[in-house]
Parts: sequence; C-alpha cells; structure tokens
Amino acid sequence: MAQQKYYVVWQGRTPGIYRDWPTCKSQVDGFAGARYKSFATQSEAEAAFATTPSKSTGRGKSSAGSRKEGAKRQTVKTYTAAEIAKMNIDTAIYTDGGCEPNPGEAGSGIAVYREGEVSELWYGLYNPRGTNNTAELNALFQALMMAQDEVASKRSVVIFCDSKYSIQCITQWAVNWEKKGWKKAGGEIRNLELIQEMFALYQELKKELQILHVNGHVGVEGNELADRMSIKAIAEHSVDFNRYSEAIDLDEILALRAG
Repeated sequence: MAQQKYYVVWQGRTPGIYRDWPTCKSQVDGFAGARYKSFATQSEAEAAFATTPSKSTGRGKSSAGSRKEGAKRQTVKTYTAAEIAKMNIDTAIYTDGGCEPNPGEAGSGIAVYREGEVSELWYGLYNPRGTNNTAELNALFQALMMAQDEVASKRSVVIFCDSKYSIQCITQWAVNWEKKGWKKAGGEIRNLELIQEMFALYQELKKELQILHVNGHVGVEGNELADRMSIKAIAEHSVDFNRYSEAIDLDEILALRAG
C-alpha cells in the first residue's frame, strides 16, 4: 500500500491541504504561479501551510527540502499514550479541529479528563468556510480558557493537542512575531487576531501550564474523543461551543465517524 501523503497548496485555485494528488492537481494544474509541495505527515503539512513557500516550490518537489529546512527550526516533542499515563495530572484537556475538505466545513472538539476519567466533552465553532489550522487553533483557545479556570482552582493542568502548528504558533513563533510588530519575513501571519488573543492568555498561564503534542489517530483516547466532537460540530453545524449533554458512552462515541 502506498504511503499516505499530504499536499500543501499555497498558491492555486483554492489554497489548502489535500490528502490525494488528483485533488491537489486540480487546484494547481494550469494555474499560473502555482506553489505546492508534498509532505509525509499531516503535522509537517500544517506547519508548512502556515509559512510562505520558497520560490523554488512547485511541480514535483518533495518534502525533503522542507524537512532539511525544518530541522533548523524549533520543534516539539510528541508524547505517547504510555507517557501520558505516567503523568500525575489533575486535569488533562485534549483538543482537535476538523475540516472537510480543507478549506471547507470546520469544527472544533475538546475532551476533558479529571483524575484520569473523562469528565466533559465539548464541540462547536462551526465555520462553513474554515480551515483545519483555524479549527485546531479555535479548539486550543477554548482549552486555554478552560485551563485558566483549572489554574485558578489550584489544579495541575496539561493541554494535549495534535497540531504542531497550533502549539508552535503559541509557544514558539508568536514570541518573535510580537517582537517584530506581529510581522514575519516573507508574508502574512495567518489567523493573526486569533493567535494574538491566544498568545496573550498563554503568557498569563505558561508558568502553570504545559501544552504537549500527541499524534492523531494512534489510539490516544482523549485525542480520539476530541476528534469525534469536532466531526459532530461539523455534522450539526454547531456554531456555539456546546457541552456534550448525553451520557458519555465511550464505546458509542468512539464508534462515530472519525475526522
């Protein structure tokens, strides 16, 4: 079976991240000045989509150049379910965002664990013309606001997010963007207003809060639950951010369609 690839289109008919070559090709074929590139993982593609491509980016380019360039940048560690299980945390908040296609209908989801047990599920922030990155940032923003309450209650809290782009925006890149007047070399900062709000809140909480990366769809239960909530938001067109009101039946929820 061929390995899954992710295709970033910076300049094309509809910029975004695509999961198959035919769809990507339809966005760039015959489009003057098209810029696009393939990546081996979704997280690499998300991080790349947030940056401005080099002039050499175009037809037939692989992710090798991006990985070489990315090695010079800051990165984040990915935590496994086994590592998470060993953590002594009062509250764990898992976030996820979904978009179908990308750009397209977007929604966000959250799963909150207290003392190791699922406590709350949340979903919403539906956007009919959203992106995956914006949906991920929206979910993380909601988690930061929840974490603020946990910190105020003297509870230890960790946020687990499967978007390296979102984590790095808030914990790494925004520091320099702010110093440079919220500008970056070579192009605009996408989702700027949202990132500015999130960064301000993160600055208040960072001494009491960790934001850690987990891979999506590798069996981390909290991540899977947040994923199902993001898809529920899309399916129900839920603009408000709603608490899941039904009994939390894990088997039933995990059996729902994944994003």
